[in-house]
Amino acid sequence: MWAIIIANIMISYKGFNDESFFRKYQFHVGSIRAGEQIRMISSGFLHADIPHLAFNMITLYFFAPIVIQSLGSFSFLIIYAGSLIFGSLLTMIFHANEYSYRAVGASGAVTGVLYSAILMYPDMTIGIFGVIPMPAYLFGIAYLLYSIYGMKSRTDNIGHTAHFGGAIGGYVITLLKMPSLLQDNLLMVILLAVPIIILFVMAKMGKL
Repeated sequence: MWAIIIANIMISYKGFNDESFFRKYQFHVGSIRAGEQIRMISSGFLHADIPHLAFNMITLYFFAPIVIQSLGSFSFLIIYAGSLIFGSLLTMIFHANEYSYRAVGASGAVTGVLYSAILMYPDMTIGIFGVIPMPAYLFGIAYLLYSIYGMKSRTDNIGHTAHFGGAIGGYVITLLKMPSLLQDNLLMVILLAVPIIILFVMAKMGKL
């Protein structure tokens, strides 16, 4: 966990102070389609500014230990990396023809870790804005539904598609690593899949 946090801080700091480095490694659909697939990974270690970096790393700091304690460090790394890739892939799918689309941030990977923790411990309490308590599974469902709204409305600069893709990665990889969840807590597994199903139904119907 700490190695990932340090890597994010160091690479993001380099990007803050070197615009050419930032532009070379950010997520950019046109460049990726031209063959620069490295951007699908490298963009996950760049951030737009310090608050963006801090929010992602603080979230990772709180939820990574839950995943590590339950599945081990290696599985945590797989979930983090897999969620980053899932986030980038979903972004490419939904923005494939938007050649100027750009994005940065570890949000997809971090959301995958968060959703993994929620899937394993759906009844834990998450503090909204650090104050308002909410059951984790309700937060997870609400967060993804909000992400769908963000993907549809496009009224902000948040990479909602990467967040959603990361959550799918965290969900799928966690179930592969801990299939017992399908027996022990099938209801929560189904409930947390509802926003994912809604997304793909909407996409199939051309609503996104």
